[in-house]
Amino acid sequence: MKTIDSIRRLNARLGMSVSWLATGGKWAIEFPKETQRNLKYFFFDGVSASASDSIVTTYITLYLLALGASSASIGLMASLASLSAVFLLIPGAVLVERTGKRKEIVLISSGIIRRFALLLLAFIPLILSGNSAVFAVIALKVVMDGMGNLGIPAWTSMIADIVPLSRRGRFFGNRNMAMGIAAMITTYLVGVLITKIGPPEGYQWALGLSFFFGIISTSFFFRITESNSVDATKSQIAKSSYTLTALISTLKTDQNFMIYCGYAALWTFSINIAAPFFSVYLVQNLNATAAIVGVTALISQMAALPAQKLFGGLADKWGPRKLMMVTGFIIPILPFLWSLTREYWHVYPINAIGGFIWAGYGIGSFNFLLSISPSEQRARYTALYQIAVAGSAAIGAALGGVVSNFTSLMTVFILSGIGRIIAAAIFFKFVHPSSEEESFFRYAR
Repeated sequence: MKTIDSIRRLNARLGMSVSWLATGGKWAIEFPKETQRNLKYFFFDGVSASASDSIVTTYITLYLLALGASSASIGLMASLASLSAVFLLIPGAVLVERTGKRKEIVLISSGIIRRFALLLLAFIPLILSGNSAVFAVIALKVVMDGMGNLGIPAWTSMIADIVPLSRRGRFFGNRNMAMGIAAMITTYLVGVLITKIGPPEGYQWALGLSFFFGIISTSFFFRITESNSVDATKSQIAKSSYTLTALISTLKTDQNFMIYCGYAALWTFSINIAAPFFSVYLVQNLNATAAIVGVTALISQMAALPAQKLFGGLADKWGPRKLMMVTGFIIPILPFLWSLTREYWHVYPINAIGGFIWAGYGIGSFNFLLSISPSEQRARYTALYQIAVAGSAAIGAALGGVVSNFTSLMTVFILSGIGRIIAAAIFFKFVHPSSEEESFFRYAR
């Protein structure tokens, strides 16, 4: 009997620990039960989505290489996938502000259409080969990213209501840490699976697993209860205000946000000149296998785990802008370090540093966007920001593909580093925190 009672107490303590982890800590008990439930579902949605996305992010490039794609084709995929955001973010914001049905928008775009396109990716080698297979994969990846972008304004607006401002740093730190663990385990095991099975069958099984985890993620998001903050009154703001003139006016009336979008565009352009080609360099120049590529990604994810806890607390203490400045001046060094690599294992310390620092930058940049976006226009601000990011990402990836064909991948990496330095200097000099953030963190100190 005592043994049964001990097991029950242990299960109760374990359940409480998981609950505290999922809600960001014991502090969550001060919020209503509905808020606590939403935080839990959002937490596990993120963990499942991370397991799914890590497979696609790490191995889609290698999948294309196995199907016979060139560097130019890989650059084209990254470019078109980013460009889809330019055409779908504004419709996504329109849907939010005119209907207020944020949860439904996310579920249909990211939860159904995007997941179905992911499933189709796994079947491409069964029905197509050669260039036809390559272009089919590119087309489906564009659909996936496009549907994800369509739901971004709704998702961002909804999440800003779910996670309380005072604890966003700690909550996202815990959530990102758990997401990193999920991505780390998944990336490693899937890399081993691909290497054992071989291409392209190994990649097909990997994409099938990605689809499975994606469905789990969607089921958790479905359980979140949406607040009514985007109501009919707020929706009236956008009834006739999505003309090009109105969007430009939004930027003109908020100069700080306009400069931030300019910074984000240059930063993302510089990142994406090189981003699609690090895995290519590993395989073609350093003779890495799929399992080794998985290990390099695993190292980044492992390094991010302690960083999530550290930077989550610092985001609440410093404010997101300061966190972005500190991490944003270290990130530009990373692509230059690739010039020192001669063996695939030389990338390990670079990825360890990168995983740690990028974790902090991610927490800071997401919270900074939320803090400078007016709540009643958050969907629109998110769309404008993402358009700046996506458009520049498309141009950067396309340029990287062209430059790598005429020169070398190392030249691409160096150009990326230079662009990052310039962007970081612009953010430091010209972008300011919102009045809400400034007053809140001045008081917190």
